[in-house]
Amino acid sequence: MQLELSQLTQASSPPIKYQFAAAPAPADTRSSKSAQSRRILIVEDDYFVSLELEHRLVSAGFEVTGIATSADEATQMAAVQKPELVVMDIRLVGRRDGVDAAIELREKYGIPAIFASAHVDAETRRRALPARPVGWLQKPYSSDSIVRLIKEALDSPHN
Repeated sequence: MQLELSQLTQASSPPIKYQFAAAPAPADTRSSKSAQSRRILIVEDDYFVSLELEHRLVSAGFEVTGIATSADEATQMAAVQKPELVVMDIRLVGRRDGVDAAIELREKYGIPAIFASAHVDAETRRRALPARPVGWLQKPYSSDSIVRLIKEALDSPHN
């Protein structure tokens, strides 16, 4: 495609020609099994944290199946979307917290969770034992640490 523009400041100047290349085709992110089938559900009630996490995970080649803001929404979404893993905050909107949701997801659907929260005290960890979490990250965490932990959890035969 070619576009001609005249210079506005000098009427006697010849037109300027701009050549625009066609946009390259998007890369196929489904080329490897790990990028194709790694489905993650985010459970986080902070809008900006969830958007940032979604961006990090998509950039790393994961498929984000959805973002839930409550324990009830997380269990409903997981039942339909069947993610391989949940990244779970502990403090959520509603009566139930992320520990409750993670236990339910593990017991009903066999879906493991990584807890990503500012609340990693001993009592919370004790309550979370029935969920058999595959990892813990204390906020704030780096992009590399969450991606690395997710990959390790999904590649582990023991999750």
